[in-house]
Amino acid sequence: MKGLLIDGQLVESPRTSVSINPATGEPIGEAPDATVEQAEAAVLAARTAFDTTTWGTDVEFRVRCLNQLHDALVKHREELRELTIAECGHPRQITYHAALDAPIGMVKYYADLAASYSFTEELGVAEMMGRKSRRWVEKEPAGVVSAIIPYNYPTQIALAKLAPALAAGCTVVLKGAPDTPLITLALGEIIANETDIPPGVVNVITSPSVEVAEVLTSHPAVDMISFTGSTPTGRRIMEVASRTVKKVFLELGGKSALIMLDDANAEITALVAAMTISSHAGQGCAITSRLLVPRDQHDNVAGLVASMLGNLKVGDPADPDTVMGPLISEKQRDKVHGLVERAVAAGATLVCGGQKPDGPGFFYPGTVLSNVDPDSEIAQEEVFGPVLAVIPHDGDDHAVEIANNSIFGLSGSVLSNDNDRAIAIGRRIRTGTVSVNGGMWYGADSPFGGYRQSGIGREMGVPGLEEFLERKTLAVPADE
Repeated sequence: MKGLLIDGQLVESPRTSVSINPATGEPIGEAPDATVEQAEAAVLAARTAFDTTTWGTDVEFRVRCLNQLHDALVKHREELRELTIAECGHPRQITYHAALDAPIGMVKYYADLAASYSFTEELGVAEMMGRKSRRWVEKEPAGVVSAIIPYNYPTQIALAKLAPALAAGCTVVLKGAPDTPLITLALGEIIANETDIPPGVVNVITSPSVEVAEVLTSHPAVDMISFTGSTPTGRRIMEVASRTVKKVFLELGGKSALIMLDDANAEITALVAAMTISSHAGQGCAITSRLLVPRDQHDNVAGLVASMLGNLKVGDPADPDTVMGPLISEKQRDKVHGLVERAVAAGATLVCGGQKPDGPGFFYPGTVLSNVDPDSEIAQEEVFGPVLAVIPHDGDDHAVEIANNSIFGLSGSVLSNDNDRAIAIGRRIRTGTVSVNGGMWYGADSPFGGYRQSGIGREMGVPGLEEFLERKTLAVPADE
């Protein structure tokens, strides 16, 4: 059993939970569940480390520690890969990108960025009331950060918070998701054993307890909350954080649209839609789960997607040929299946999928629903499963209207035979990222986040560092 990391020590807890392999339904290990007292100890350790050490002011030391962390993650990459596959259900293919390898590279990106970033900005000399003053801005760490992550991409999201927060000079309490505790605790173990990061600078806990989460979001010693998860939980965090007016970063839900314009290739559209909705069994907030198709091509494209989903290998995520693995839990599978059943009852056409398979594990087939009403539950609610809602549109303006008919605004995609036309449509979609004709926006240097109820702020890239900084303007009399 891996330990919680609190104030530089790996510690046990009086209570534990079992981590389940979602592909088999069998236990793979036990994880300690932090108590309220341990959560408070982690927060106070982070507070002490921020207030009493040079972590927040010694950029060179932070860069060295981040490089150590990167090297240690590379060293343990294959162990982490097998744990990621077993605990998260990620197909092996995905671990070579966003599930593991790319996030490890992100740590090096922020080490290099911290080394080159200007934490001071000169504003020059200005005259006011007959006196000249030299003014400048210093960018300082925000302080103690509660970083709370979900189960779907735990390493990606943990490092997208941890690396820039540390580069900025913050101290962190990282809380792993209850469904995937072991992979997050493994990060804490590596930090404790293989880096010079001082005690208290990084604390790693896991717990399903609402009371523990309340400590991380309400404690007066916490300066900032960085949360990735559902929109309802994000709303609750904003409410709790408002009591002490904490800085909040939120990356929340999505119901992103893939728009096929009338000059796009139907087979390419179907392939993109099938590969995207099957990615990690649809358990991604930026996945395009609505497919908007010209009305006269609606039935053809829906059928093509169904055919392509039927040809994708679904099964053991450890198999290199597997494209789609399981959902994270039986509870999540029941939620997905319930949404599909209600969609059919409301008038959508079930083209393929929609049945819970027999056998071990929490698998769910790639499912296509056509003739979907853009205002219906299945077109508005985040499913977090491999369920594609196909919606007919009547031209570019109508497609944009449907795409923007959502409380979310995280991502989107446009396909056309004309790049300029597709870019023009992409600019009208109110989302934080847009793929045009298959362009890939993901990268350590690429800001990620959403409009509207998909969140507040941006993760990754230079903005991802600056989320963890405060700005202080200073002035002194200017020499005559």
